[in-house]
Amino acid sequence: MRVLRRTLGALLAFAAAPALVTACTSAHGDDARPGDDPPVALAPFDRLLPAPVSARTDGPGYSFGAGTVIRTGRGPDEEVRRVGELLAEQLRGPSGLPLPVVDGAQGDGIRLRIDEGAQGVGDEGYRLESDPTGITLTARTPAGLFHAGQTLRQLVPVAGPGTVPGGTVTDRPRFAYRGAMVDIARHHFSVDQVKRYVDQLAQYKVNTLHVHLTDDQGWRLAIDSWPRLAEYGGGSEVGGGPGGHWTKAEYRELVAYAGQRYVDVVPEIDMPGHVNAALASYPELNCDGKAPERYTGVKVGFSSLCVAKERTYEFVDEVLGELAELTPGRYLHIGGDEAHATPAADYAAFMDRAQAVVGRHGKTVVAWHQLASARPARGAVLQYWGHDKTAAADKAAVVAAAKAGHPLILSPADRLYLDMKYDPATKQGLAWAGYVPVQRAYSWDPGAYLAGVPESAVLGVEAPLWTETVATRGDWELMAFPRVLGLAELGWSPAAALDWTSYSRRLAAQAPRLDAQGIAFFRAPDVPWQ
Repeated sequence: MRVLRRTLGALLAFAAAPALVTACTSAHGDDARPGDDPPVALAPFDRLLPAPVSARTDGPGYSFGAGTVIRTGRGPDEEVRRVGELLAEQLRGPSGLPLPVVDGAQGDGIRLRIDEGAQGVGDEGYRLESDPTGITLTARTPAGLFHAGQTLRQLVPVAGPGTVPGGTVTDRPRFAYRGAMVDIARHHFSVDQVKRYVDQLAQYKVNTLHVHLTDDQGWRLAIDSWPRLAEYGGGSEVGGGPGGHWTKAEYRELVAYAGQRYVDVVPEIDMPGHVNAALASYPELNCDGKAPERYTGVKVGFSSLCVAKERTYEFVDEVLGELAELTPGRYLHIGGDEAHATPAADYAAFMDRAQAVVGRHGKTVVAWHQLASARPARGAVLQYWGHDKTAAADKAAVVAAAKAGHPLILSPADRLYLDMKYDPATKQGLAWAGYVPVQRAYSWDPGAYLAGVPESAVLGVEAPLWTETVATRGDWELMAFPRVLGLAELGWSPAAALDWTSYSRRLAAQAPRLDAQGIAFFRAPDVPWQ
């Protein structure tokens, strides 16, 4: 996670976009200088991000305008109807068009179709076909239809009415887990801000939001059985600000909002370290029975739950039980990193019991990769946050866990930590893992990242945003964008598509859309912005 705290895929068949069909040997070279290339005007299919498995231009396109209707298919499928209504809402924003949503499959317009036998798309993929009679989006599942709609948004002119080019896109994801994490413990953020991020992520096919809810500096979710966690432990943050917390209703609102966009929420309660806010709220969680002061600094590794007390495990069971009830997704994240104040034997014993609690509440454990040094429960997922200079022994433990059947989420700090500075001039952020310019964040292959770990052991990728230095929406978006778009492509696109020169041009072509959405992104010098 943070040091001072913390195969080949299917061949990309882009007949209409030769810039995207580039040998993988050039995909991961940090010495390339595409930022020096002149801006390139790309055709609409050439601009798609993440790069699809296949795209082919064919014949005249569809005139998207005032008469366009969204058709949701033959039967009364409420979920498909919701996908259609959301797509209409998203397309109305920039276009100002009426875009009525109607039942029925016949007629021109944008047609949504579920075909459980659709070939080459998997559970989240889709086929998009455009011709003068309309645009047909076909998928096996509503999630696939949603992703098809997000691709369509990139083909519709930013300013509204216009022509969607004729042709076909066939697409599916490389990895099942494509995530982003936000830390609301160091600085508190509202549910509305996190919902905004969900929308920003979902349009690029990110399907998981990991929310870091608790840490030394604050406890951000109301827990009925332990009310002082939020009431008192939530009243602080880095720098001495007022902090805050979410009610259960607010958390449910976020989960439902994300779910409508096919984004699963993975909540994290960090333990047995990173717990000062909890220790300050309840003296009995401390071995000496004395509560420490609330903490507003940024040091790590100094706090620990009292492993020897049974009261600690009542706390773990009740907190995780309430959280499991609130969270429909399969995962609960229990942290487990930087537990420097917990002796190794105590750490292993604690994590045994905490993992068992997660299982009893019907969820699957996710923990930071330090769990590999203890005894990961059957099926537990490890999230790797190491970097190029991580000790060989630590990497070896992770590799051994992967070989033993534990799926990995890859979040290398010197590639995907969105709180790392872009360069020495970046005002916000940290640099303990080094500077992470946009090119470095993108130029690596998750399927071949850890020597000895096969691609089949990689569940996916995740880009964390820690908030020690991130206090406003502007800070957040500047650090996340455009790097999080690289995360989206690394998680979705085939390995053969991962080419920096192609990606940087497609990223540059996203600028008008980011601007239109009011996203305050960093205009990185290594990207040929138009």
